[in-house]
Amino acid sequence: MKLAILLQYIAPKQLLTAAAGKLAHWQAGALTTAFIGWFVRKYHVNMEEALNGDIASYASFNLFFTRPLKPDARPLADNAFVCPVDGAISQFGIVEQGQIFQAKGHHYTAQALVGGNADLAANFANGSFACLYLSPKDYHRIHMPCDGRLLQMTYVPGDLFSVNPLTAANVPGLFARNERVVCTFESAQHGKFVMVLVGATIVGSMGTVWHDAKDRIINPPRPGKVLHWDYSDRNFSLKQGEEMGRFLLGSTVVMLFEKDVLKFNGSWHAGKPIRLGEAMGR
Repeated sequence: MKLAILLQYIAPKQLLTAAAGKLAHWQAGALTTAFIGWFVRKYHVNMEEALNGDIASYASFNLFFTRPLKPDARPLADNAFVCPVDGAISQFGIVEQGQIFQAKGHHYTAQALVGGNADLAANFANGSFACLYLSPKDYHRIHMPCDGRLLQMTYVPGDLFSVNPLTAANVPGLFARNERVVCTFESAQHGKFVMVLVGATIVGSMGTVWHDAKDRIINPPRPGKVLHWDYSDRNFSLKQGEEMGRFLLGSTVVMLFEKDVLKFNGSWHAGKPIRLGEAMGR
């Protein structure tokens, strides 16, 4: 285990991630189809849920990886908050004294997570957080847990450690040190909330549905500096369950909510598998 973590510190993660991104975009015909077929078998991907279940029709691995689901594949629970992704619960709970629990012995601050913005982080003092991990087999589009109007988006450069449970248990401040995209929303019913898309090793790209760039992708490029977009003067709103972003190769979403806004689903526990649209809380 220690060797696996040590290798993550010394591996050329940026180079590996850039190479993986290019390979995932590569349209190699039968070779691409063969690799997708291997991936489906290895990770037990359920193609019956996909809008297009024909793996041979995907020209690149990225097109397969970000495949849409059938319209009825993820019905929304009749709840104030629904789970925004398929995946597993890493951790969830209360933001205590500005600290978010990562794993035994490890915490990170809400301020660090949102890129150092103390004013933004202050909204979530004693609020709620949920950290949700997407594994390779999961659907990799991210949806809205509730209605929200977009206020701002911030790209924060950082490391590219893996975000699997082993790394979360051994790398301090993992989710606040990795590359990430911080999306801030406001809800008429629930106040401000944040959805943070966290990058990782070989996560080639992250994108949002509103970003004004080719394929809506935010990274690459990776400029090595914080970038900020202000949408507060626009009326860009998304409904509960609507797509807000996606990962090109998998990672983690961390959400922050204000105090006394969210009471989590009583069946939730760390490590529990979750599905988009299930009841997250009330």
